[in-house]
Amino acid sequence: MAAKAWRLGVDIGGTFTDVVLEGPGGQASTKVLTTYAAPENAIIDGMGQVCAKAGINPRAITQIIHGTTLATNALIERRGARTALITTQGFRDVIEMRTESRFEQYDLNLRLPDPLLPRNRRYTVAERVDARGEVLIPLDRAEVVVLAETLKAAEYESVAIGLLHAYANAAHERMVAEVLADHLPGVAVSLSSEVSPQMREYERFNTTIANAYIKPLMASYLGRLRDRLAEAGADCPIFLMHSGGGIMSLESAAEFPVRLVESGPAGGAIFAADIAARHGLDRVLSFDMGGTTAKICLIKDQTPKTARVFEVARSYRFKKGSGMPISIPVIDMVEIGAGGGSLAHVDALRQIRVGPESAGSEPGPACYGRGGDRPAVTDADLILGKLDPDDFAGGSIALSPDASEAALAAHVGDTLNMSAEEAAWGVAEVVDENMANAARVHAVENGEDLADYTMIAFGGAAPLHAARLCEKLGIDRCLVPQGAGVGSAIGFLRAPFSFEATRSVFMRMTDFDGAAIRALFADLRTEAEGFVRTCAPDDAVLTEHKVYMRYAGQGWEIPVALPKALAQDPDADAILALFEAEYAKLFSRTVAGLPVEATVWAVNAATERPAPVRAAEARARPAPEAQAIRRLFDSSTAKPVDATVHARAALSPGTDAPGPALVTEAETTAIVPSSRHVRALGDGTLDLYRPGSEAP
Repeated sequence: MAAKAWRLGVDIGGTFTDVVLEGPGGQASTKVLTTYAAPENAIIDGMGQVCAKAGINPRAITQIIHGTTLATNALIERRGARTALITTQGFRDVIEMRTESRFEQYDLNLRLPDPLLPRNRRYTVAERVDARGEVLIPLDRAEVVVLAETLKAAEYESVAIGLLHAYANAAHERMVAEVLADHLPGVAVSLSSEVSPQMREYERFNTTIANAYIKPLMASYLGRLRDRLAEAGADCPIFLMHSGGGIMSLESAAEFPVRLVESGPAGGAIFAADIAARHGLDRVLSFDMGGTTAKICLIKDQTPKTARVFEVARSYRFKKGSGMPISIPVIDMVEIGAGGGSLAHVDALRQIRVGPESAGSEPGPACYGRGGDRPAVTDADLILGKLDPDDFAGGSIALSPDASEAALAAHVGDTLNMSAEEAAWGVAEVVDENMANAARVHAVENGEDLADYTMIAFGGAAPLHAARLCEKLGIDRCLVPQGAGVGSAIGFLRAPFSFEATRSVFMRMTDFDGAAIRALFADLRTEAEGFVRTCAPDDAVLTEHKVYMRYAGQGWEIPVALPKALAQDPDADAILALFEAEYAKLFSRTVAGLPVEATVWAVNAATERPAPVRAAEARARPAPEAQAIRRLFDSSTAKPVDATVHARAALSPGTDAPGPALVTEAETTAIVPSSRHVRALGDGTLDLYRPGSEAP
């Protein structure tokens, strides 16, 4: 169904900025290299290109939805604002002590990541609130005034306020904020009771510090972006994709920028969920591979799996526990440094390693001819015949095979006595195995068997590697949707306006207080719906209720979805039965005799999305004549072969072609090895399937 108005989706990635325009006249898209110094420049450039393709003036755009890696990159690169933390006396070192767990048990030289703020930027006040919200030591306002003057003299740009148990009683945090507003006007302030009102002080403090650290940077960027877009003619509302898979207002994004971390990958998961719904798929592995990273997400019943804590900037080979925990609602996915720009080298053990370091867009892979001399995955793909050097990114970037060969030889081939093609195959195999291993671990952690799943591949690099990944994972089908090269940006245009409000209220089910929970849910609904109404005042808003529960003595909880009727009339026995059912589904058993605890309660409010239109059935028909024959290194046989080349636009619904083949389009290329066929489905989606497996 055509959109009623022109809407623009923009995804800033580490290498490319993807821009999609959708409206009454259809869809237009482009990829432009990300401009690091001023990210808005790439957006303006891309908007001009898609408007020219659609034949409209930017003034016709009625809504812009944006996702960005700017917040994530600022945390990873430690280039945020000069920030201070105010916390409870005795808890100054919580963010440095962390949880005292070792993420690599046998590494004797293990070094924990440095906290975001050094110790001399962490300040304390004498106050204490207990876990029930009762004040044990009152906060002296005069002490806060003295501290405010100290912070003023130190010229801080942003202040994070994280007091013990503030999620249960935020009065002391609000008092500190009031004093800072009087004495430090213009300084950004972030309260843990607003940013992440949840138990576990390490995660809550770290999340609040991260929010404060990037708040001035993001406020400045969002302000510049709004002004530049207005100057270019697109003077319309701008919304931001948040990590939970929904859309928030620009004002909310400026206040809570930490919710923008993982915004781009979240858009990709929404895109994959929409494709799953259009094809009636209940078990989907979303595979998003761009220029810098690869993201893998499990989607069940056409809904991405969510979590409330995730890590940014893992410092130890992407090991869980080695990064900064961010405690906000997020689509649960695994992200690894495996993209088209990921750099390859040979380590001391003479093994090929790929990533996590990336060439990005500046200078980019060696073949870009922008000054890069180290081999990236894109260089390997070019040598293996997966890319056309004269038609990359719609012909906007000319690739140099000679530069790729030289880089692969210098950094891989000469060391291992390999030809350029062998070195490229080694790099491709390593990066594919890295991604396959990440998918296996993610599936095992969630108790899933990927053999029952269908892969949906998108992002500029994913269709190049998806079929090989399916072979490694034992997956029979892989769908490559229309617009796969700019999938995350399209996902922004499919996402609802949404916000999840959470609150920590610890309660044993034996001491369940139904009236208190009913009132808590009412407050959370008001908060969540209020955020959504700032974006979509006239839309219908739906709410979902969850509680996080565990057995007494366990360290972490599992989410339990509650029916609306149970949220309005809470019943301990009914909630307990739902918990046991979810626990048994995850661990194949329950634990008899242990009391059950609820720790966090949540309400997600979202605008209603239109039901997806199911893809039409297509009558089988033979493939058209190949446009060309290209030498391709076939992953199924590990040998170079002659592969047919088809333009995606030439494959009408029902067309079926055997591999080895390449299906080309402006933003990506789908590689079909000899072990698979490619079939064009009714909506133009490509189905890369294994002959003999069930296919439509």
